[in-house]
Amino acid sequence: MTSSVRRPFRDLAFLALAAVLVIGPLPLAVAETPHVPHPPGELLKSLLAGPLAGSEEIVFATRVSGRDHWYVNFGYYSCDYGPGPEQGFGEYPDGETLRGYGDGGRLCRLNLRTGELKVLLDDPQGGVRDPQLHYDGQKILFSYRPGDSATYHLYEINIDGSGLTQLTDGPDDDIEPTYLPGGGIMFGSSRCRRFVNCWFSRVATLYRCDSDGQNVRLVSSNNDHDNTPWVLPDGRVLYMRWEYVDRSQVHFHHLWTVNPDGTSQMVYYGNQHAGISMLDAKPIPGTNKIVSSFSPGHGAPEHMGFVTVVDPSAGPDVLSKTRRVSKGNELYRDPYAISENCFLAANAQGIFVMDGQGNKELVYALPKSDAHMQCHEPRPLAARPRERVIHDRVDLAKATGELVLANIYDGRNMEGVARGEIKKLLVLEQLPEPVHFSGGMEPISIGGTFTMSRILGTVPVEPDGSAYFEAPALRSLFLVALDKDDLSVKRMQSFVTLQPGERTSCVGCHEQRTKSGRQDGNLQALSRTVSTILPISDVPDVIDYPRDVQPILDRHCVQCHSAERREGQVDLSGDHTPKYSISYRTMVSRGLFADGRNQPYGNRAPRSIGSSASRLMTLTDGSHHDVRLSEVERKTIRLWIDTSATYPGTYAALGSGMYPVQLPGDAVHRRCAHCHDSKAAGDAPKFGVAFDPQAACNLTRPDKSLLLRAPLPKDQGGLGLCGDKVFADTSDADYQALLTAIEGSAKQLAEQKRFDMPGFRPNRHYIREMQRFGFLPQTLGADEPIDVYATDRAYWQSFWYNPTESKE
Repeated sequence: MTSSVRRPFRDLAFLALAAVLVIGPLPLAVAETPHVPHPPGELLKSLLAGPLAGSEEIVFATRVSGRDHWYVNFGYYSCDYGPGPEQGFGEYPDGETLRGYGDGGRLCRLNLRTGELKVLLDDPQGGVRDPQLHYDGQKILFSYRPGDSATYHLYEINIDGSGLTQLTDGPDDDIEPTYLPGGGIMFGSSRCRRFVNCWFSRVATLYRCDSDGQNVRLVSSNNDHDNTPWVLPDGRVLYMRWEYVDRSQVHFHHLWTVNPDGTSQMVYYGNQHAGISMLDAKPIPGTNKIVSSFSPGHGAPEHMGFVTVVDPSAGPDVLSKTRRVSKGNELYRDPYAISENCFLAANAQGIFVMDGQGNKELVYALPKSDAHMQCHEPRPLAARPRERVIHDRVDLAKATGELVLANIYDGRNMEGVARGEIKKLLVLEQLPEPVHFSGGMEPISIGGTFTMSRILGTVPVEPDGSAYFEAPALRSLFLVALDKDDLSVKRMQSFVTLQPGERTSCVGCHEQRTKSGRQDGNLQALSRTVSTILPISDVPDVIDYPRDVQPILDRHCVQCHSAERREGQVDLSGDHTPKYSISYRTMVSRGLFADGRNQPYGNRAPRSIGSSASRLMTLTDGSHHDVRLSEVERKTIRLWIDTSATYPGTYAALGSGMYPVQLPGDAVHRRCAHCHDSKAAGDAPKFGVAFDPQAACNLTRPDKSLLLRAPLPKDQGGLGLCGDKVFADTSDADYQALLTAIEGSAKQLAEQKRFDMPGFRPNRHYIREMQRFGFLPQTLGADEPIDVYATDRAYWQSFWYNPTESKE
């Protein structure tokens, strides 16, 4: 990748548009969008006489809003399914690029006192968003997608509409820029080249560049969105981080801070409380408070939410220190604080002023001819003070940073962990996802994680609970505290990112960030040289269940737990079900591992998730029928659990090799429902069997399917598990109908392959994105083999910081 190039104009057509802009506001645009000024009402008059006295003009953007989740307002969809322009979800022609927004955008300037409107930029086919005034109040930084382009980039323009200048370039989107007090710009960008782990759309994470758009570099390694950065008075950048490291994908979108150079990424507010998306947060002048859109639940489209004031003085978790300003169920977006008693905000009706009690007045509404557009991001057109400058602490010549842990026993929810019990830390890396097109986690897990993890190795923890180690920069790292047997004691359900050359610290395990930690400063870990991460060489760094775990089960378990010999009614064979393997399904349904699942909370109690809480570890320690695994085998299973117990070891498995059986419903109802229907059997189905007919289908050996053998008598080769003889023999018409249906899916699987089968070829969307990102050749033949593990590795290694290369 190359650094962005400063380009005054894109092409001749754009040069013509710019020539008009240099002259001044667009007369044609004003004529096409009639605006009738109206006198201010009582609320606006009072605010103009008070907080707005020096800010009577505002700038704002108008555009066609996104029609999907709060984060789908740029970029493209990964596949040919997405929200249609008029209706919900629909199918689109193969190869068509889908976007979550429409065409049309303007940058406008409004005088609140006179109602005079000036259009600074008008592009009927483009998009305009995210304006911010420079400190001197004479130019505007914003994101612009010209009508001949599919991507947003950063631009500046003078407040009179002249001097339009493009700052960044490239094939990816640059959005939500904010000026930095020491120079430069921080912004969100899809240069991270990853997709939302549970949706079809691109991700934007934090980047920064020089004031002229040069020297673009990655700030955040997040797998999902970092949103709406804005500088606080103390010089830190406030932003929203969306994360779900082994917890719910829809509940944690909270406020974090980072220094302008990317160091000291730290929670600011809310990360222990699920269910509110805290978007568009900005400081309130003259206070230590901020205003934010508290968007309900997973977040509404275009950041719509309740205008809410947050006082962080009591720490990051005190909900009583928030105050809703907007009244009732009224939703707004893009709140901007002039003072604690004066706010700008927007919604579908237009732009409002609002006082501290939620009283509001509409100050601008688009004409009916612009009903397809909406107003966004109102900001005062005025100079503003430059925030405190935090000097850079990065050393871009280094590929690593250093992390100091003061005391791992000092933290929340650590009761019962004895001092000296934790011996080391397992260092894991959350791997980015190059494409997504299902909305679910299948087949990465069953109701668990959406992402894969990579094992970096271990570092020691000293007897006093301190640790000091070097780790690679710009990776999403998380830690598992291990005991003397290398079993998990406590698991981190967030991630930390180090900048090149950064040395940072944390107090303890899930500690409150307002605590100062140990006072003596005599950390045993600091009495020696910094630890390096000790790799684990005899286990793959990314574990693939069929490749790495199933052979262990085949050697030690399948002789008793197979389709033919279901001891304890357990089958641990590697035969395929429609989505997973039989043994992986069994692992989940029988609760043989504890991964925390996809739940709306984190910070689990010690030993409640991971290897120490997983029954599989006790079943393989020699106590279960003398089953004894080798040291490497047991380590493999332990690390598989502690890396979130995924099924595939490649994202190429997404959307591939899954062939649900088209079961004849009448046969299933006649032969199964009387015992397994929840209504008939109550909360506990007969025989204690939770009936999932798909999971009971064996696509590797259809005649061994539990769906067929459980109701078949033993003297007919069945298991005789269903009481009365449901099938007298295999000639039964319903038996044959079910067998035929299973064989149909088995044929599909044999032809199309799964990731663990020879000749596997990934989903076409995976191939397209890996070609787009440069990790598969454009000339790839239809039958040309693809090493999906090597392709995945090349993709995520491309984000590894290398100081000898010119990288973004």
